Amino acid sequence: MFLFCSGNAHIMQAPNRQQRLAALRDVIANIERKPALLQARAPLLSGADGAFPALPGGLVQEVFTDTMRDGGAGLAFALGQSRALLTPRRPLLLFLQLTEDGRFFGLPYGPGLAHFGLDPAQMVLVRPKDMSQLLWAAEEALGCTALGAVVAEIGAMPASLDFTASRRLSLRAAETGTSLFLLRYGRAREASAAHLRWHVSPQRSARHRHDSGAPGAARWLLLLERGVALQNQSEWLLEWRENGFATLPPRLRQSEWPGAGAALPRPLPASLADRLSQTA
Repeated sequence: MFLFCSGNAHIMQAPNRQQRLAALRDVIANIERKPALLQARAPLLSGADGAFPALPGGLVQEVFTDTMRDGGAGLAFALGQSRALLTPRRPLLLFLQLTEDGRFFGLPYGPGLAHFGLDPAQMVLVRPKDMSQLLWAAEEALGCTALGAVVAEIGAMPASLDFTASRRLSLRAAETGTSLFLLRYGRAREASAAHLRWHVSPQRSARHRHDSGAPGAARWLLLLERGVALQNQSEWLLEWRENGFATLPPRLRQSEWPGAGAALPRPLPASLADRLSQTA
């Protein structure tokens, strides 16, 4: 490749490949020296006594569940964090979902949002027609200072969400301070530039404090699969309470679960059914 200088007779050869790579590295280094990006990469302190910490804004978090039917657990975890990120200056939450997915899986439920302390009026619902539009909307939304968080229902492994796309989203989130939660399904994992990757599994609920036969507070087992931001701990057992997440001992023994015990020796009257284990 040659560059011809106007009005001159000489010919100048373009920089070689090594020079171009060196220049590109300098550009990337300048970008990554921005204070917002350094702040997002700084180690986050673990919560006191092993409690799940309140994470700051500006992070891209992948939230995986094994199956679509467990997607409610991933959404609940994302909403629980999002609630803590809403402020008077950032009062809104954006929920992105493909039009077809909305028809198949349904839409966020207003009373359920209220249960998590979210006013349904604070949620803005956007339903793009394809994944490329959804990712574009997510990147643009991260620059909106009225949003405390963006929750995007992604699904399994869309081709458009490659490493480059996730890198753009991570840089954008770190620069603007708006968090992005990517809801994912399945056991496969591809390369990603997300700051944190979680695996969420629904667990047996607690007993209802007013009705021993009814399910109580929801619980999730949370595993940090990727990310070095949280020190010395990678697993939490979370329970939802009125003021947010409560952290329980990571692995309760089977005998400690409500209703657990020896197998029933014979059929028993239905009135004793409240002694059985519960699921949420």
